[in-house]
Amino acid sequence: MNAPADSAAPAPQAARRTRLRDYQAQLLARMQAAQSGAAQAHHQLGVAIGAARYLLELTEAGEIVPPGLLAGVPLTQPWYLGLANVRGSLLGVIDLARYFDAGASAAGPDARLVSLAPRLGLNCALLVTRVYGLRRAGAMQAEGATLRDADGHAWTPLSLAALVREERFLHVASAAR
Repeated sequence: MNAPADSAAPAPQAARRTRLRDYQAQLLARMQAAQSGAAQAHHQLGVAIGAARYLLELTEAGEIVPPGLLAGVPLTQPWYLGLANVRGSLLGVIDLARYFDAGASAAGPDARLVSLAPRLGLNCALLVTRVYGLRRAGAMQAEGATLRDADGHAWTPLSLAALVREERFLHVASAAR
């Protein structure tokens, strides 16, 4: 009678080892994808800047925080709002809606600051009108330079890396002195 019980015992252990091996392989694949950026490449951060919707690469965006008190900086462009203290770091704040269109502003009850990723090399945050959260551009329909989601909303990809290389973006001082 002991023989059947003994032969049944190794089967659950073997199945457990197989499940553990499969889990470890899946975990390794996820870690490698995260390190290579492949996991993030499929999702972007959806934001509103004025009335338009934009997609930001997650690797180019940092923290998202509510706007707080700003220290104004004299003799700067109207779109440069001043300095914000975000977790002990001073960040220059750009009203991106006003940067794109002088008559617009991103300020409002749903406005947020999106800091730039440290790899972009600027201590800067962008004031956006609203943060929609993660979006999957791969699931959207391409229409020229824009993408359309399943709800019919148009999204424009916005490269923050390209933005911080723009000559105008880098010169916040006003011409009038």
